[in-house]
Formats: sequence, C-alpha cells, structure tokens
Amino acid sequence: MPKNKNAEYRFMVLDRCFSDYHHKYNIEDLLEKVNDKLYDANGCKSMILERQLRGDFSAIRKMLPDRVYLDAIPYDGKKCYYRYSEPDFSIYKNELSVSEVQNLRSTIEMLGKYRGLPSNGWLEEVISNLEIRFGVKNNAENLVSFGQNEQLKGLEYLSDIIDATINHQPLEIEYISANGNHHQHILHPYFVKQYNGRWYLFGLDEKEERIKNLAFDRIKSLALSTYIFRKNEIVDFNSYFDNVVGVTVPYDAKLEEFQLKFSPHRFKYVTSKPIHKSQKTVSEKDCVISLTLYHTLELEQQIFSFGPDVEVLSPVWFRDEFGKKIYDCMKKYSSMQNHCTDKGELGSRNQVIDVKL
Repeated sequence: MPKNKNAEYRFMVLDRCFSDYHHKYNIEDLLEKVNDKLYDANGCKSMILERQLRGDFSAIRKMLPDRVYLDAIPYDGKKCYYRYSEPDFSIYKNELSVSEVQNLRSTIEMLGKYRGLPSNGWLEEVISNLEIRFGVKNNAENLVSFGQNEQLKGLEYLSDIIDATINHQPLEIEYISANGNHHQHILHPYFVKQYNGRWYLFGLDEKEERIKNLAFDRIKSLALSTYIFRKNEIVDFNSYFDNVVGVTVPYDAKLEEFQLKFSPHRFKYVTSKPIHKSQKTVSEKDCVISLTLYHTLELEQQIFSFGPDVEVLSPVWFRDEFGKKIYDCMKKYSSMQNHCTDKGELGSRNQVIDVKL
C-alpha cells in the first residue's frame, strides 16, 4: 500500500471502480472520479493529471496476484474501459458484498451528522476514508437528527477514551461522584456507551477488582497509566445490559418480575414502545405488563416518567417504596397548597385557589 495519503485515496477509488462490473470506466471517467474524491478530501491542490493516473495503474498492477489482471477492454471504437479480470476482487481484501456496501451508505451518511461536534477529528478522518473507500458522498440535505447534547461536559474526553479502549491502554482518572466526593481510579477501559444523552466508560477498576462505569461529565482529569493492561475476561458486553434499563448493572442483585398497570391510553403507547425487551403483556383487559430485570435507579426514573398513568403492582417491596416516594412528592405540593390558601385568607377571602394534586 502507498505511504502517501493522497496516493492511498487514489488507489481506494480506482480499486472500487476496477471491481465494479456494473459500470464501464474509461480513462476520463476514472480521472474525474479520482479528482472528485481528492477535491472533497483535500481541495484542488491534490488533484492529478492523466499521466499520474496511468502511473497509479502500473502501481496497482504490481500489487495484483498472478491470477488477477487489470484489463483494458476496447469498446466504442478507440475507447477502452478498465476492470479487474475477476469481479469483486479488491487489493484491500474487502469482505463486504455489494449489498452490504449499499447498506453501508446510509450508515456513513448518518455518521456524517456527527461532524462538527467537539473533539471529533478522529471521526472526521474515519468518515472521509469510508466515503472514499466505498464511493459514498455524505448527503448535504439535513435528513437525520441525533439527540446529542453538545453542551454536555466530558465530550472533550471522547476521542482519548475511545483510543485508549481500542489500544488497550489503562487510564488514570480523577472522578467526582454524584455526591461531590473526589476519587482516583486506575481503569482498564473495555467499552463506551451512550444512554439518555450521556456517555459512559466501562472497565475493570484496578483497586476494586470489578467492572465500573464512569460518566464522562463527572471526569475531572484523565491521563494514560503505566499499568499493564488487563484483558477483559469478565463480561460479554454484547449481553451485559440485557437485564437492566439504563447502564447500571448491579454488582450483587437478583432478577425480579415487576408488574405495572397503565391507564388504557398509555397502555397502547407502552405496548407499541416496550420499556425493555423482557416486557410481556399480562392482561390486555386490565392493561398490565410485566418486566423481568434488575432493580435500578434508571428503571425507577422510567416508571416515574409515566406520572399518574402507571401503578406498580409488584413486587410488594417496590410498590411500597414507590408509594412512599409519591407521598413525599404529594407533601411538597400539599405544603404549597396550604401556603397559597393561607395567603388567600389573609388577602381576599373571595379569591379561590385551586391546586390539584
């Protein structure tokens, strides 16, 4: 492979064209294709002439195995088009099928929507290489929107954390917990996940000997550690979150069945958009569903978001705890009602204040 970045871009474009048996690319077509991609990537200064293009042909021919040739096939009189003697061959040993490449187009366009976010230089380069490699140009129309919070603290660590995770490099992290306490962690990074607009890093805590998750927005400082990386032999992140809502996986807990009863109109919403993949309908008539998972704060928050449209039926301990929290909320609003009523009595007794709980 060429060491020069522009040459690598050119080879990627030519390789894709040579393996495409659906089109016939002559020398003019290939020169236009290559220069279009180079212009998109680096501007007009990197564009080439036909002489350089033919030099690239020679260089690619030297990379081909004995069974494959770069053929110049005559057509339409004096013209000829260029392609590999074997369809779908690639000097990049591309294992993607034509249909997979087509599916990749929409993915690249969606990734392109992340361009311009803080510290996304690494993503910019990845997208550019994908666009050139697979002949996909990001759609200029704004067709897709992501729920990314650009004001979220900690986004500046995203590229460094991903690099450390990929390269198996332990991290020294100064962290501020939710209650304001400062902690020092040596973390062996394994996985990065976004949930509810926040980013989380998962890894093995050197001191505690267990998997921890750290929210990006609570990281105060981050640096590479001199510790030897410890490979992940603890969890499979493909199934790690199967039994929770959110990102918190309890260290020592048991699965439980939670039964929830909804108002009729909200029941239709919940059945069309399940809270969790374990969700089952217990009774359509009574609008009751069940969830089998671990109890987490994220689960509570999700249930609270339904307001008066939900009732916790079981387990009993959770129903009691949930009821106490609702009662605490009611007391806050009850005190507001009493305060407003007292003020009304001191002022005009004709004024009616209606506070509904």
